[in-house]
Amino acid sequence: MSAALLGCYDSLKKKALSGNAVIPILFLNTLFCSLIFLPFVVLSSTTHVLDSSVFYAPQGGWAVQKYILLKSCIVLSSWIFGYFAMKHLPLTIVGPINATRPVMVLIGALLVYGERLNGYQWTGVQLAVVSFFLLSRSGKKEGINFTHNRWIAFLVLAAALGAISGLYDKYLLASPENGGVGINRMTVQSWYNIYQLFMMGAMLLLLWYPLRKKTTPFHWNWYIVGVSVFLSAADFIYFYALSLPGAMISIVSMVRRGSVIVSFLFGAFVFHERNLTAKAFDLLLVLLGMIFLYIGSH
Repeated sequence: MSAALLGCYDSLKKKALSGNAVIPILFLNTLFCSLIFLPFVVLSSTTHVLDSSVFYAPQGGWAVQKYILLKSCIVLSSWIFGYFAMKHLPLTIVGPINATRPVMVLIGALLVYGERLNGYQWTGVQLAVVSFFLLSRSGKKEGINFTHNRWIAFLVLAAALGAISGLYDKYLLASPENGGVGINRMTVQSWYNIYQLFMMGAMLLLLWYPLRKKTTPFHWNWYIVGVSVFLSAADFIYFYALSLPGAMISIVSMVRRGSVIVSFLFGAFVFHERNLTAKAFDLLLVLLGMIFLYIGSH
């Protein structure tokens, strides 16, 4: 469910960013996401209505909030790079590259948590690497040079930061007995959106607003609201899945990146992007790599 919603989020994001200013859209995204979760924060702090429900979001004090503040910085950095890349690149290129995040998560688990990859997992990693090089070949047909294109670099940075965020999510949600902090998942999702709102508000006022007449103008569209709604729903289900006992970040991250199928179909049928046959083969390799990661994880 999270993957399907995330694919719709990516597609609406592409529509919202088309010919539009990035920073105001990112600010509005954090604003609407914060407004969605603010009632849960207020009700959890002032009443007992949500106690023991899936929407309960205790504040936890600075001992908890300091971890969420770092989460906000990581996610917002990933979003900034990702939004600029999404605006300037075809969706059928963005989706498959983003789908390599589970590979980065596995490598991170290898380096940070001392996990070891088996033969199936190494095969999945190698297939993802091969698909990336094939995507670069497909991109050249559209004038996109992977080694000298800053939007590709932005996209790779966004994917890497997203993978770091995924590894950090597991640390935040895992119980202390399992080596984590054990923070309530609704607390994480609610407060990291609120912190991002203040960060983006500062960027909007200090960086974009003084130069707004010299850059791409902002224009309102209703896709912007859709972006926030689909992202909030996708993340809610993702955090719920990750909070379940025995949840593995490598599996959850991999399944969530199945969103590439939805965004690829949008790119093909809604945006009418080019070179679909070559990109579909590249996407097939990514999905095959994810299957090997899944088999290897079991």
